[in-house]
Amino acid sequence: MRKKKKNHEEHMDETWLLPYSDMLTLLLALFITMFAMGQIDKEKFNNVAKQFNVIFSGGSGISDGDGNSIVSIGGPDGSDTTGMSDSQIEDTKMTEIKKNLEEEIEQEGYGDRIKIDLNGEGLEIAIQDVALFDSGDAEVLSDVSPILLKISNMLKELDNQIRVVGYTDNVPISNNKFRSNWDLSAARAINVMDFMVSYGGIKEENVSIQAYGQYKPKTSNDTEEGKAKNRRVEIYVVRNFPVDEEEEAKW
Repeated sequence: MRKKKKNHEEHMDETWLLPYSDMLTLLLALFITMFAMGQIDKEKFNNVAKQFNVIFSGGSGISDGDGNSIVSIGGPDGSDTTGMSDSQIEDTKMTEIKKNLEEEIEQEGYGDRIKIDLNGEGLEIAIQDVALFDSGDAEVLSDVSPILLKISNMLKELDNQIRVVGYTDNVPISNNKFRSNWDLSAARAINVMDFMVSYGGIKEENVSIQAYGQYKPKTSNDTEEGKAKNRRVEIYVVRNFPVDEEEEAKW
């Protein structure tokens, strides 16, 4: 006699649904958080970040979406850089260097021959040739070595590119050392750069030279005073970060 087979209902194991639903909930929360962070007001973010810096003492700062540090624990000199962007920190350093250099230049008696400017490109130190060289020559005078050393010492800790640029007036050079104003301006830029690297501690990888001869004059060559201003070497400290609009508006 045949036995009847019992029909066993197979029940599917549904325990996996619980962790799956938890995972979906977590993903949803993550996307909502990311969206909120993308829409957050920058001023509110700064305020929150400041509070986190009070609570936590580790780390170097909090960044915004552009990779700039919005909140920093402090500058290398111990100054408070809380709430400052990389551009603002850099501008603060350059402003301080400009101030210190101007004081040193006045004390050394070079106020009429060395001019310093801070602009959107960076820090510009313009030195008239009479302060650096004999007429028609490119060897750095020993008298100017102390002020060049002070300039180098203030710049050597910066991680910025430094360009040393030579210029002349429009009077053709005529001696057995240099074939043209190009040669003269290049030799002067090279010698100033070499001095800053060899004696001033400027990193070789951070410095370069340019030479323009009589081209790109600062003012007209129609007068002797104008020619004197055009015969110069300029030291540019190039900004690493674009200047903020607020800082640019100050100039």
